[in-house]
Amino acid sequence: MALYRFRVTFEDYDDVSRDIDVKSNQTFEDLHRAIHQSTGYSPEYSSSFYISNDQWMKGEEITYLPNQKRVDRKIPLMEKIKLSSYIDDPHQKFYYTFNFDRPFDFHVELRQIILNETPGATYPLVVRSVGEAPKQFGNVFNPTAAAAATPDEDLDFLNEMLYNPEETEDFSEVTDTGIDDPEEEKKEDEEEDEFGFGDDDGFEDDEKPGRGDDY
Repeated sequence: MALYRFRVTFEDYDDVSRDIDVKSNQTFEDLHRAIHQSTGYSPEYSSSFYISNDQWMKGEEITYLPNQKRVDRKIPLMEKIKLSSYIDDPHQKFYYTFNFDRPFDFHVELRQIILNETPGATYPLVVRSVGEAPKQFGNVFNPTAAAAATPDEDLDFLNEMLYNPEETEDFSEVTDTGIDDPEEEKKEDEEEDEFGFGDDDGFEDDEKPGRGDDY
């Protein structure tokens, strides 16, 4: 039985790749599962392979766990389609999208056709692994985790941000607006007297006779 050796790379992480050997009579679902065995992802998400040209343009689709729209369009299912049905080029390419809700895109290229199986090997078989795959949902905000915070945790956070007793001690004296030092009070009174604004005694009212006679 002939083997297909595929090179699988992330479209956005080209330093991460896997080489996977698959039997020619195995299905696209077998390849789909082998990819995620090699990345550590759960394969149970709606995904599709697309027959591709050398520029990685999407062509005919082969799908897994299709939504209703794909069912209505009668897109072929991975579990029913053998790889050999779509291999007509020694460097056949497939564009592969995993999990349409939070997608990772891959380039899958046939690199070699091997005529003999390795005795005792189970296929699909990952024969080469380079780089660590990014976490499956590591770059997506998780609102469930945020909602899991308890009210007490929220209050503790606010208290920590808005109130710190050690900091308020440094400003306790500012709350007293009086002047405790008699010398300072006397000095301020003398300054006011010097300019005539410190005491209203003897201050002539503007309405008394004589004010404004010169005008």
